[in-house]
Amino acid sequence: MTPARHLVDVVVKPIGPRCNLACEYCFYLDTDHLFPPDERFRMSEQTLETFVRENIATQPGPQVNFLWQGGEPTLLGVEFFRHAVRLQQRHLPDGWRCSNALQTNGTLLDDEWCRFLRENDFLVGISIDGPAGLHDRYRRDRHGRPTHAGVMAGRRLLHQHGVDHNALCTVNAVNADHPLEVYEFFRAEGIDWIQFIPIVEHERKVVTSRTVSPEQWGDFLIAIFDEWVRHDVGRMHVRHFEECLRVWAGLPAMSCVMARTCGTALAMEHDGTVFSCDHFVDEEHRLGNIAERPLRDLARLPTQQRFGLAKHDGLAHSCQTCEVRFACWGGCPKDRIAPDPSGGPDRDWLCEGNRRFLRHADKAMTAMAELWHQGRDPALIMSKLAEEEALRWRSTGRNDPCPCGSGRKYKMCCLGHEPEGAGDPLTPAPAQVSSRPLRG
Repeated sequence: MTPARHLVDVVVKPIGPRCNLACEYCFYLDTDHLFPPDERFRMSEQTLETFVRENIATQPGPQVNFLWQGGEPTLLGVEFFRHAVRLQQRHLPDGWRCSNALQTNGTLLDDEWCRFLRENDFLVGISIDGPAGLHDRYRRDRHGRPTHAGVMAGRRLLHQHGVDHNALCTVNAVNADHPLEVYEFFRAEGIDWIQFIPIVEHERKVVTSRTVSPEQWGDFLIAIFDEWVRHDVGRMHVRHFEECLRVWAGLPAMSCVMARTCGTALAMEHDGTVFSCDHFVDEEHRLGNIAERPLRDLARLPTQQRFGLAKHDGLAHSCQTCEVRFACWGGCPKDRIAPDPSGGPDRDWLCEGNRRFLRHADKAMTAMAELWHQGRDPALIMSKLAEEEALRWRSTGRNDPCPCGSGRKYKMCCLGHEPEGAGDPLTPAPAQVSSRPLRG
């Protein structure tokens, strides 16, 4: 009898924590203490083949996902990944196919890399924190030099070679205060798929100065959402918003952060050691090694099952009755460091920001979900909101408060100088709920 297959995603670290950059907020660079002082931090051919074989055996098919991260995986050189692709083809059952996603800082990409990535249909996630002044605040190389120019050079090469790519943008204490500047940067660059990752660092539950505050996080999401929902649904794919739309439409969240439970996104080090999650690479969450135990067995360990269920079972008391719990489920367990006013388990550091955003987005998300259930394009929300905005301006009397929110009378403020497009409904673009993989 063929063993039952277990669907699990594995974030692979083929070069461990080694990286050519020294981003101040990187949570992964200090994991080298888990290994001997003379560790080489390079996946061996034997471990690579074992992983390729095990990952294929663990997936239900006919598509198998490979998620390559680091550190900086391009430090391994393109030949390592050529060999990985050959091994994938060697071990794939007939009729199956592989997808490969590579997360990179982009600074080491060249024409050879981009030709390989294009020829083998890799999806590339490139880490960019917005325009240079914001990006370079925390993302510098090991000599303290700014990296934005090098990252953007890599991004241009990806574009020139037609490599499918998207952006991972961390939201930290600095760029969180400039949401529209960050968003407009990506829009102007033609980067139309973005994942925002909040930076939450702490030492014994005391956060660092780089950590985004709950208020900043909520303001950041709301500012970008208001721009996106009025102008860019179907044009710009913001993973956080599209995940929300999935949840409002009654579909399961694809992001473990927004799911009821977690535990199916494992992390594997260069030596084949598997951990519960790439945010929990420590001795407590070490599951074992694929050289000693099959990957599917490691994923089924009772300790891993408990780890995944703890996301729900360990919810703070205030989460139990929260009206937006269905779209949050207490956030990522790594961020549960804030005392809960109701007592009991800690809640998500970002709780108030998430709650405020989800409440703010509810009306538009509900409308888009209804459109989707009707078989209509969720992007129609843009023309609906434009019509409502135009009506609001048209129905304002001279002595009424100005719709711009200044607090002044309309006749003393915007009368005769209404914002551009205030009376012109938008033409919607085709929209879809995206499912492209990109992990932080």
